[in-house]
Amino acid sequence: MHIGPHILRNNVFVAPMAGVTDRPFRQLCKQLGAGYAVSEMAASNPRLRTTEKSTRRTDLDGEMEPKAVQIAGANPQDLADCAKLHVDRGAQIIDINMGCPVKKVCNSWCGSALLQDESLVQEILHAVVRAVAVPVTLKYRTGWNSENKNALKIARIAEEAGIAMLTLHGRTRADGYGGDAEYETIAAVKASVRIPVVANGDIGTPQKARHVLERTGADAVMIGRAALGRPWICREIDHFLRTGTELPAPEVDEVRTLMDQHLRAHYAFYGEFLGVRTARKHIGWYVRDLPGGEEFRQKMNLFESTTAQLVAVDEFFESQSNFGERLQYRLAEAVLAA
Repeated sequence: MHIGPHILRNNVFVAPMAGVTDRPFRQLCKQLGAGYAVSEMAASNPRLRTTEKSTRRTDLDGEMEPKAVQIAGANPQDLADCAKLHVDRGAQIIDINMGCPVKKVCNSWCGSALLQDESLVQEILHAVVRAVAVPVTLKYRTGWNSENKNALKIARIAEEAGIAMLTLHGRTRADGYGGDAEYETIAAVKASVRIPVVANGDIGTPQKARHVLERTGADAVMIGRAALGRPWICREIDHFLRTGTELPAPEVDEVRTLMDQHLRAHYAFYGEFLGVRTARKHIGWYVRDLPGGEEFRQKMNLFESTTAQLVAVDEFFESQSNFGERLQYRLAEAVLAA
């Protein structure tokens, strides 16, 4: 699997998720087996692209290659300029967001709202591809709603524009994250283009990943919410795709060490005040399916210092050894969408 000149170690990718896939989390996912991970969505609006929030979202310092930044907007020239800015800052791949279904984004005619204007999509893709000398990829949805699906048309426009890879979330904007992903649409897109196609949506287990690859013919799978609190799902899926066998749950001692590393990197990235607060959601995801997890989450949300948070998390995972050598987490029965 490759994107332009970049050879990836496997075909298990982590989806860009606002408020989640910051540099510490991307680095952890890559460390735990992800072949590729994309930054949080960065605004192309000139007034927003250099804010502290936008700069932090696209911080690539020390990240494992290839380094990818996702950009969002509706103005072709703004998106082209934004792409150049991030390439100058070290981005090796630029991903264009035409898949976000959030109302705030779509109301600005960004994200999946762009799928309503195919001529604008074409103009944007050509502008960004011409602006940079690195691969440009596109993440999008099957259409605006069930009456207006145009995934095949957008795929052909993208290929003609020089897009290096397509990631298709198998839902319309109107679907949000509900209903079942349209794997038949992903299969149709894969059959219609010569560039790599990545399947996204409802992939929460190694078995489901293999099923989706077989059903769609896609070149890779992209994991979203299933990676929250469980970044090792990347190596679980990769191992299953290669061997057909399942890895056991991770050992408690390993996760205890990983949590310490993740939190320290997170605090260094955000600072004390913001770090302790933004870490709470990650900790909540890690413990949610473990014995005593909910009670610990509620207690942990009261800590106001990184030191207290670190000690509490370490003690919680040390206590998990009482239930066995490996984590006793509950595998999600519901399909996890991304």
